[in-house]
Parts: sequence; structure tokens; C-alpha cells
Amino acid sequence: MTASSPSLAPARRPLIVRLATPRGFCAGVDRAIQIVERALEKFGAPVYVRHEIVHNRHVVERLKAMGAVFVKDLDDCPDDRPVVFSAHGVPKSVPAAARAREMVFLDATCPLVSKVHVEAERHHLAGRHILLIGHAGHPEVVGTLGQLPDGAITLVETVEDAETVQRPGDAPMAYATQTTLSVDDTAEILAVLKRRFPELPDPHKEDICYATTNRQEAVKRLGQGCDLVLVIGSANSSNSVRLVEVALRAGARDARLVDDASRVDWSWLDGIDVLGITAGASAPESLIEDLIDAVRARFDAEVVEDAGERETVTFKLPRLLTA
Repeated sequence: MTASSPSLAPARRPLIVRLATPRGFCAGVDRAIQIVERALEKFGAPVYVRHEIVHNRHVVERLKAMGAVFVKDLDDCPDDRPVVFSAHGVPKSVPAAARAREMVFLDATCPLVSKVHVEAERHHLAGRHILLIGHAGHPEVVGTLGQLPDGAITLVETVEDAETVQRPGDAPMAYATQTTLSVDDTAEILAVLKRRFPELPDPHKEDICYATTNRQEAVKRLGQGCDLVLVIGSANSSNSVRLVEVALRAGARDARLVDDASRVDWSWLDGIDVLGITAGASAPESLIEDLIDAVRARFDAEVVEDAGERETVTFKLPRLLTA
């Protein structure tokens, strides 16, 4: 090669990239984000949001830039500005306090979470004590516990809890679950509860939502054939964290949760031939696109979309925003 010849770029290593289907936003998350966006359009900024509308840093930062103000408690909101309740649901005391203050409020609770609340109330009115399978402190669990009087619900987090939880007096029992749990872990807990309390009635429809189930099934397929699975999602997103666990259990050599492409340590891909990519239900598709671009910049990537469930579910917006 002469001094004037152009230098040749080193050949990029081939890499197969499998994209999970479905992935990313679910109908409940999409509805919640739209509620904040439409409220800003209708009422102007600021619009207050009690807790993160969904558990994703990028979504929250984008809405902040549009004029949303995220607060921990209703007491942090002025009386004269609209407030939105997050997709995870809130205790009954929160809308009651908003009504007492004559506030304009919009409830972005996912309809599938609201279904769990309705089921819990139905069991309570029938005189049953409710076992709630879920994670202590998660906003959805806090909201469900807050639908009923103290002591009406007992939280069950693990198989060990299921083996030791006690019936209060002679009350008949029922159960409900957080909507974003691992399907397999929940089945193990429920098997123990049903052995100990055979009268437990099943919900009219499974509490773990269709989107959580579909994304876990999709990541199981990735785990069976991928060396590494990257899950885009925030660390406080229960459904995203579960996807990492499901991928590892399904057979992936490694699985990692990352906020976005900038958080990938590219040494993780040393020796990797097949990379799986998915995203939790609160992660926007743009983050996946950015990650694919970053992969293509470093590898000769062949991107293949896995076959999976195609979701067509949509949820209506509150009447206040559509009237």
C-alpha cells in the first residue's frame, strides 16, 4: 500500500441481534403518559404528578421538560393546579383528599391495576381476608393495600411467606397479585397458598397483566438462544427487573438491565455471538432504536425480530381530557 492509499478500517465482528416481540410500552403506560401530555395541552404548565407517572427516567425527564412537576405527596401540590395520579394506582385516601380540596385531578391508574382493586373490594365485602402477592413498598402494592381498611390484606412476598402466613381467625381467604410479577415465581407462591388454603377462589381473570406475561414469554424465547440479553428499563421498574431474572432462568449466559445505550459496558459482548434485546413495559421504543444503532456502530450486526404476540389493546382516556 502506498503512502497515499486510504487506510482500511478493521472488519467488524459479526453479531446476530434478536429483538423480542412484544417489548417496550404497554397500553397502560401509553395511556398514563398521554394523560400527562393531554393535561399539559389542556391546562398549561405546570401539571403536578404524584409519584413517577411510570418507572422510567427518560419518560419522566421528557415530561418534566414539557412542564410536569413530579411530587411525592398530594400535600406538595397547590390547590389550583391539576394533579395526575400515577399508573401504579393510589390508596383511596388520595383522591378523597383531592376532592376535599376541590382539586382537578386525573387518575392514570392502569385499568388492569384498577381491576385488582375492584376484586379486592369484592372479596372484602364478601367477608374474605385477602392475601396480596407482591413486593413491599412498590407503589402498586401501596395503592392496593390502601383500597381497604388496615388489616384486611396480608402481603405475601415469597414462598417462605406463603408457608408461614396465618389465617386471621376463621375468615375465608382470597388472593390478589401485583400485576408486574414474575409469572413463574407467582405460580410457585400460589401453589403453596392453594395447598394451605384450598378454598382460595381464582380471579375472574389473571391479575398479572397481559403485557407482563407477553414480555416474559418473549424474553424466555430470547434466553433459550442468546448468549447475552440486554433489557432496557429503569432499576425501579418491577417488570423490567423481572425480565432479567426470566432471561437468566430461561438459559441466557448473561442478562443485564440498562437505562439506555450509554450504560452498556461493551466488554459484556466479548465472545458473544447472539445478543437479545428487549425493553420493560415503561421503556420507550426510541431507547431500543438507540441501542441498535450503538450495536451496529461496533459490529456487523444482523438484526432479527423474534416472532411473538402482537398487542392491540388500547385504553380510553379520562372524559375530562376528551370532552
